[in-house]
Amino acid sequence: MRALVINCSPVRNGATAEIVRIVSEELRDRYEVKSVCIDDYHFSFCKGCRSCHSTARCIMSDDVDVLMNEFQNAGIIVSVSPSYWADIPGQFKAFIDRVTPWCNTHEPHRTLPSGKSGYTIALRTGPNMKECERIIGSIEHFYGHLEIECKGSLGLCSVEYKEAVKERESEIRSFCKQI
Repeated sequence: MRALVINCSPVRNGATAEIVRIVSEELRDRYEVKSVCIDDYHFSFCKGCRSCHSTARCIMSDDVDVLMNEFQNAGIIVSVSPSYWADIPGQFKAFIDRVTPWCNTHEPHRTLPSGKSGYTIALRTGPNMKECERIIGSIEHFYGHLEIECKGSLGLCSVEYKEAVKERESEIRSFCKQI
């Protein structure tokens, strides 16, 4: 089975990327792992035209389809997201907006194969877990509209820089045991 681990941050070498590295390493014994960074994909913002509500296709053609192909091929999806002003980064939110053709709130809609499991890891620089819970909620809401079953989440507070991840590594590896 394939696991897709997504760095939802545009930063390819920060704390979020370090968590993605640890998760990918931990899962490699059990799954074929593909790690990606949202910033590796180029796509435009949703235009709000709602064409996809009647066609199940976006009027734009870009890397959204490429990344959704990764979702298609994975049985497990792990989204790792930092807090950008108490929610997911704008780049990941722009991607979610563009995934509306796969959203189960309208017909017709494109579908992913059933049986996918979703996991979320949220991190933030401050000490308040409520912000991590908001990020987790945003990603789980996204998973729900794609009919990806939410199976677990982890919130990590007081993680600003890559070096702070080292102190949380055992917690992250422990979380990975449930995936």
